[in-house]
Formats: sequence, C-alpha cells, structure tokens
Amino acid sequence: MSTSSNFIRDIIEADLASGATGGRVVTRFPPEPNGYLHIGHAKAICLDFGFAADYNGQCHLRFDDTNPETEDPEYVEAIKRDVHWLGFDWGEHLYHASDYFQKFYDFAEQLVKDGKAYVDSQSEEQIRKNRGTVTEPGTESPYRDRTPDENLDLFRRMKAGEFRDGEHVLRAKGDMASPNMKMRDPLLYRIRHASHYRTGDAWCIYPMYDYAHPLGDAIEGITHSLCTLEFDNNREVYDWVVDNTHEPPVPHQYEFSRLNLDYTVMSKRKLLRIVGEGHVDGWDDPRMWTIAGLRRRGFTPSSIRSFVERAGVSKSDQRVDMSLLEYAIRDDLNTVAPRVMCVLDPLTVEITNWPKGKTDWIDAPYFPHDVPREGSREIPFSGKLVIERSDFNENPPKGYYRMQPGEEVRLRYGFVVRCNEVVKDADGNIERVLCTYDPATRGGDTPDGRRIRGTIHWVSADHGVPVTARLYDRLFTVADPDAEPDGFLSAINPDSIVVRNGLIEPSVANDEADTRYQFERLGYFWRDPVDSSDSALVFNRIVSLRDSWAKQSKGNGSPNAAAKPAEAASAQEENLAANPAAATPDKTPKAVSKGPRVTVDVSPEEAAALASRLGISEKRALLVAAQPGAEALLKSAIAAGAPADESAKWIINEIPAAAPDKTLEELAFDGGTLAKLIALVQGGDVSARAAKTVLTELAESGGDPSEIVQRLGLAQVSDENALRDAAIRVVESFPEKAAAYRDGKHGLIGFFIGRIMQETGGAANPGLARETLESVLSETV
Repeated sequence: MSTSSNFIRDIIEADLASGATGGRVVTRFPPEPNGYLHIGHAKAICLDFGFAADYNGQCHLRFDDTNPETEDPEYVEAIKRDVHWLGFDWGEHLYHASDYFQKFYDFAEQLVKDGKAYVDSQSEEQIRKNRGTVTEPGTESPYRDRTPDENLDLFRRMKAGEFRDGEHVLRAKGDMASPNMKMRDPLLYRIRHASHYRTGDAWCIYPMYDYAHPLGDAIEGITHSLCTLEFDNNREVYDWVVDNTHEPPVPHQYEFSRLNLDYTVMSKRKLLRIVGEGHVDGWDDPRMWTIAGLRRRGFTPSSIRSFVERAGVSKSDQRVDMSLLEYAIRDDLNTVAPRVMCVLDPLTVEITNWPKGKTDWIDAPYFPHDVPREGSREIPFSGKLVIERSDFNENPPKGYYRMQPGEEVRLRYGFVVRCNEVVKDADGNIERVLCTYDPATRGGDTPDGRRIRGTIHWVSADHGVPVTARLYDRLFTVADPDAEPDGFLSAINPDSIVVRNGLIEPSVANDEADTRYQFERLGYFWRDPVDSSDSALVFNRIVSLRDSWAKQSKGNGSPNAAAKPAEAASAQEENLAANPAAATPDKTPKAVSKGPRVTVDVSPEEAAALASRLGISEKRALLVAAQPGAEALLKSAIAAGAPADESAKWIINEIPAAAPDKTLEELAFDGGTLAKLIALVQGGDVSARAAKTVLTELAESGGDPSEIVQRLGLAQVSDENALRDAAIRVVESFPEKAAAYRDGKHGLIGFFIGRIMQETGGAANPGLARETLESVLSETV
C-alpha cells in the first residue's frame, strides 16, 4: 500500500510515537457472511490489510457471524477467496465471532450483575416507539428497574430456551435522553431459535452486532478498528461496550468515507434485487461490481488496489467516478497485455491478385515500440481476409481514411491494398470487397515513399478461429441510480451487454487461458473463465481503450447503444485507424516519474544557468528543465511568494505522484495555487501528508487549497489554545484514568492521545497534542 498521507495513517503514527498501542498495529477485516463482497469492501480490505503491512503489524479476517438466519458457508468461502485474490493473507489469524459466543455471554452476565444491563420484556414495537425521536427523548422501559438478580435469572432462562423469539431482549443501561439515539439503551441480545451454520442449535440467544463487534476487537487485541462513516454514531456504543468489559488499553474505532462508485448501487438489499430479479446472471456476472464479477470480467487484483489508492481516504462522503476504476485497469494492462487482432463484425475481403493457395506467415510484435517488452507471433496472411464492417465505407465522408473504393489502405503488419470492387446481394447489402495488393509493401512500408494514411486490422478468413465476444458496459445509464425518481431499476442499461461473433488470429489458441489481451483498436479482453473452452472461445471485454462515457454523458444512453449495431465494437476507436500508434492507450513515454512526463535533453550548463536564475539547486534545475511546463509553473509559484527550492521539490516529486495521468500543462491549477498549498503546509495548517491529498484534487478539478482542506477535514489543529481546550475535555471525561496516570501509570498517555485524536477528528498535531496532554495531566487537581 502507498505511504501517501491520510488521517488514519497520521493516527497510527501518533499512536506508535506515543506508545499508546505498545508499538503494535493490529487491524481486522470483519465481514458478515451474508452476501458477496463488492468494490466498496475492496477499499476496506486494502486499508485494513494495507495499514497492517505498512507498519509490520497483522490483520485478522474475522467473520462477524451473529445472525444465523442470513449467513451461509457459501459466503464464507467466497469472501476468503476474494480476499486472497486481492493479494492479502491473514495467515493464522482467521476468526469467527461465533468462536466467542461463550465469552460474549459471560461478559453480558457480568454487565447484568453490575447493574449495567437489564432484560426488557417490551415488544419490538413498544421498544421502537419508546426510543423517541431525534428531537424528543425516549421513555425508559417499565422493566428497566428490575434487580440484577431478577435480570440474571431471566437472562439465564433466555439462554436455556424457555422463551419464544422476541419475548425478551437484553439491553444496556445507556441514556434514554441521549442525543445519539444509538445510546438509548441499545440491545445486546435477542432470542432466535435458529440453527447457526457453525454452532448448530447450541444457542438460542444471539448477540447484536453492536455488542459482538467491539468485544471481538477487544478479545483479539485489535489496536485500530477501521470502519466506514455510517458507523460514526455506533462509536459511542462501541466505546461503552469495551470500556465496561475491558481494562485499557482497549481498541478504538475510526471512521473513513465509504467508497460510492458512480453508475452503481452499494446497498446489499438492492444488489439482491438486481440478482434475484434476473437483471444480471448471478453475483459473478461481469457487469456486477462485486469482486467476483470484476474478477470474472478480467480485472486484475493490482488494478483494484491501485484504484483504491487513487480514490484516497478521507472523512467526507464522496462519489468516485467510474472512469477512475477503468483508468486503473487500462494503466495496469497497457504494459503487460499482448496485442492481437480480432474482427468482431466481419466483412470479407478477397485479394484478387493473391497467388492461389498461398499463405504468408508474418512475424508481428506483441507490443508497440513504447512498451519495453519483447515477444512476437506469426500471423497468416491469405487471399481471403475479414475486416471490421465499420472499416469500409462505400461513400465515405471527408477525412475518412479507412477502406473505400479506389483508395489504398494499409493492413496492419501485412500489405497495402486497393479496393477495386464492391459485391452486394440482391437486397443491396455488401457481401464482400474485392481488392488487389502491392507485393512490395510487405510489413506496411511503401518503397516509393507514397503516403498511406489509413491502417486497419484484419484476420485471415482461412485461418481465423471463431470467437464470441461479450462487450460489457455499465449496468446503469446514470451516475447516481439511487437518485432516480422512478427507482434505481428504471436506470438499468438495456445495452449493458452486446454479443458479437467473429474471428481471431490463431496465435491465441495455444496461449494460457488467463492471458489478458489488447484486441487492437477494440479494447482489452480475456477468456471468460466459466463459459469459454478450447472448442468454443468466449472473450469478455474488460474495458474499452478510451473512456467513451465522458463524451456520451452529454447525451443519452450508453456507448454500446450509441453505436450502430454493426459498429458497436469499434465505434469508440473510430478515428484511430489513421494512426495505429495511437491505439495504445495511456502511453508512458520516457518519463521523469510515472505518468505522461516526457523528458527533454538538457545539458549541465543549461541546468546550471536555470539554477542560478531561479535560486534552486542544480540537481533540481536539471529535473525541472527536463519537464515541459515545469519552469513556467515554478516561476509562477515563486512569483506568488513560494520558496523556490520548496516549489521545485513539489513540482518534481509530489505533482507526478498526485497526478500520474497528466502532463504539467494539463493540470487544473497554476503556480499561484501551488504557492497557497505550500504556505498552508509551512504554516502548520495542514500536514505535508494531507497536502498530497489536496494536491490530487487540485490536479483533477482545481479549486482553492484552503477550501479543500476544510471540506475534506484535513486541517491540522496546531493552535495551542484549541488543543488545550480539547485536552481538558478529554481528561475531564475520564477522571479515573486521569487519576491513574497521575499515580504513575504513564502508559495511559496513549489512551488520552487516541481520545484527543478522536476529539479533533484525527486532525490534531500529534507531537503538540502529546505535549499539551502531558501538561494538563501534570496540573494539580
């Protein structure tokens, strides 16, 4: 996982620096085994396992299996498979909440004995009604004042199976007037006479998630319990449970924004409807954004991890554009996917002057010149070929450079041919095209230097292997299906899959089944792992070569629907025929850093002169001079008041990391904006790590750095008065622990730092927070 800054990393590093967690980092990924994981879970997996790996810690995989009515071993195995596929391993740390059922029960009995929990005999409807509203306090249960002995007797009888489902529940004694409705006597146990997939009929009472989850963390020694923002209000329950059952150090919960991906819905209930109502063909349908669906479509684990890293970590809800996920897989496959030729809407081309019965085997490279990989294959060229039907136009518009009557076109890796005649059927439909070839142009070169402006792909009709291609597209036609007035299903894309039958070059027949290809000019594909076989090749399109939705979103419908049926496979790359080199997406030319950072030859003398003019080191001057646009950006930042050498460092190191897919000229901000961001860092308003998150957004969308810092909750609290106020509030909230600290238990400083980080939303300057807390705790009470 990248070491880019975010508030969780800052909290972990503060804990390690303070000794709050004993120098340990232990996280967990705790799915409920009641469904398949989706792309949102992938973010949690990457964070939980990634942070543990970054700090030489460990991450547990724990199934929070406390609801016997919805859980299934099928989901357990699917989740384990998904986590492993993403590249993570829990080792010996595989756990189940059901492993702790007896411990959970023992803790509950102790809470009853301590007068902190009681058995409530109200109905579910009465409990709901008496909980109150967000503006009105709740009403205490008439059973709340039962004695501990009465409650213990009832609770044990609940366990023994004497009561029906719903007849009693165990509740914590919270605060029925709390503004946080989660704390209004939260439920801890309910009766369910249902068999559990692991424990069978051993139990008829089951712990609630809000009770079992924090206890599982505490039992396993979790140091950082990471979850998404919808559990923000549950944190108070989490803290109540661990504080009333365990001695410090106890785990702490930290919330981050969930991953909301455009053109999807994440609700498990809605996913069940999509599958159950037959809008897709199961949980692993390649149109689904479940991990199983993405895997079957052909996404790679590394592309998912890269996507999560690019999406970032924050405390503010955000929607992520689908194009970011698609960019991640294109970027991943660009340098590893061999290029082959496949025709998905065949039109026959006969070469009338080709020697009868001859086959010319042409050696063709798998990779373009700008991809540093070697390898080639032999492709057969014969007198009967097929091309894409959209690559021929009998009455072409101006600027059309593909095959047309009376003009020449280059057949990729093959020969230059001229179209001489068009053969049609009785209804006027084109059946085939008759051409002649120039024998002197083998490989596509023209010895006489004449210019051939169009290049198209082809497959030998006599040697090509039949193939079925599934052209997958987004399942919804709008970015936010949940916002549709007629319901999310009204936005289902009827063209989310288009099936084509064509021919592919024979070289693929002997390749490994899991090879991912770039079908030239068509997109990235791989064999469907379920339906494909040696006798019937079925390929899934993983992603097109270009984001066709960016333009299409201004109109209606999907790109699959926008293209004419005969052109759907290649409409997105319509203009690439005249320049086949452009068919390689997301090129990475000679670069200073990852991304489209082209370099310019610069002499040491030129670099020294630039260093002198701008007041930066010669080493940095050499790197600035090598990047087009860097000098202008640097001068603009300096003019706005930013230190020269510091600005150069950001331009050389941070901007390429934050915007790897953009040149400096394509950035959405200027030097003045960069100067403002640098000033925020130097003034202590935001940490250098958090500033990199701001830089990523600036590169994409521009804006004001201060506004972004505030919106994303990245402001670093370095004001001594503000930190002192926060420290006083924290210390006063935990008088017993403050007294223990003053009595010599100085290891509790980590507990207080964790609380002040919570108090400030992870924004406190860790070093200053520690100093302030130590000062407050040392004061005489």
